Amino acid sequence: MISSAHSTPSPQPGTTSAAPAPAGPTHRGPFALMTVLFFMWGFMTVWNDVLIPRFKEAFSLSYFQAMLVQLSFFGAYAVGSLLYYLISLFSGDPINRLGYKNGVVIGLGISAVGSALFYPAAALVSYPFFLCALFVVGLGFAMLQIAANPYVTILGPERTASSRLNLSQAFNSLGTTLGPVVGGWLIFNFFTSPGQHGADSVRLPYLILAGVFAVLAVGFAFARLPDFRTEPDPMGARGVFRFPHFLFGVGAIFMYVGGEVSTGSAIVNLLGLPSMGGLSHQAASHYLAYYWGGLMIGRLMGAFSLSDLRPSLKRLLVAAVPLTAFGVVLFVSPVASDALHYGLLLAVLYVAFLAGGASAPRMLTVFSVLIVGLLLVAMLGSGELAKWCILGVGLFCSVMWSNIFSLAIEGLGPLKSQASSLLVMAILGGALLPPLQGLIADLHGIQFSFIIPACAFAYVAFYGLVGHRIGRR
Repeated sequence: MISSAHSTPSPQPGTTSAAPAPAGPTHRGPFALMTVLFFMWGFMTVWNDVLIPRFKEAFSLSYFQAMLVQLSFFGAYAVGSLLYYLISLFSGDPINRLGYKNGVVIGLGISAVGSALFYPAAALVSYPFFLCALFVVGLGFAMLQIAANPYVTILGPERTASSRLNLSQAFNSLGTTLGPVVGGWLIFNFFTSPGQHGADSVRLPYLILAGVFAVLAVGFAFARLPDFRTEPDPMGARGVFRFPHFLFGVGAIFMYVGGEVSTGSAIVNLLGLPSMGGLSHQAASHYLAYYWGGLMIGRLMGAFSLSDLRPSLKRLLVAAVPLTAFGVVLFVSPVASDALHYGLLLAVLYVAFLAGGASAPRMLTVFSVLIVGLLLVAMLGSGELAKWCILGVGLFCSVMWSNIFSLAIEGLGPLKSQASSLLVMAILGGALLPPLQGLIADLHGIQFSFIIPACAFAYVAFYGLVGHRIGRR
């Protein structure tokens, strides 16, 4: 059972209550602060998609070697969360001793150190050093994920946990939307000078990010957040293995993250093909904003669709989000046809939400099937049709993390932190599937390599249709 210490101005550990803390004004401030955190790690995570073509060119790498960027970064998630789980197994849940706030502070501190390591890596012009720096950043993000995701779910009733996670993930997606544009401009333009090694352009941007993470760590250290504790489960951390629906959820997170990351990682190189428009790296990085921005649009719609709002207001807000997004794209897009193509995808997204019927598992099934279809068209087609199909995948990835996560931990009670660590460990999919896709790209071409994310999303469709119900209590 979850306990909350929010009844006094300065929360004290150990205060207990019989149920999760109710939703209310008390938790709006902490929830808003958490959205800042979600934004920042989204903003930085997608810089990997810019680093891949930059390092591929600067170090003359194959697709497989360049995709080691994702292996280093997301592999750290698996290592960090596995260590967390092992500590839970033998010494008790660390978050229960440290508190969620301190877990966030530790994660931010580690992320700051990893970002700062880019400076000596650039000075030494060492690709392995860059990979090590990314690994350290990934360790920090693993701690952030373990602490932040369950914390958001318990800042209110369990029945609206998916809605809160979708809203937080929407701000994460705002970061992933702005990240490629800002990162691409800084790395390919602003910090690039004639005659310098290509890797040198990442030195100052990541040093700035290190400073931002350090400031956030200090801010969270002094923030007043409600504290939650759990009463230990009699079976300890092993108890999570009693829940088959959770174990299938671990597989779904592995496949979803792997599919999403491998798709985003290959977009810049895909759009550089003559058959796909032959775009430069900088121009293609701007199109990444459509891919990652799609996650923000879908997550906002998911937050409204799965909320406790009045049905009429819920329908209005779900419809308003894609209409507003189309207006923004129409206003900012330099090419009118781009807005029209994206508008068609937004219309399909709205229909998909209607078909999802405000049901988390049904949404997973419908959205996954649509993604598989889009990927197959992108693999077999060319030109504008294939380009916009691959960019449209982001719209339908939107609700997957929050819906899988909340379905997987539903009913786990005091085991949520340990379960969260295993779900975060499943982010290993983002480490393993991109290099596998890179290997397929080296052998059969970048376009055919999208068979890897297509297979991954087929499994997510299975979880939404059947897997989330197996052995459920």
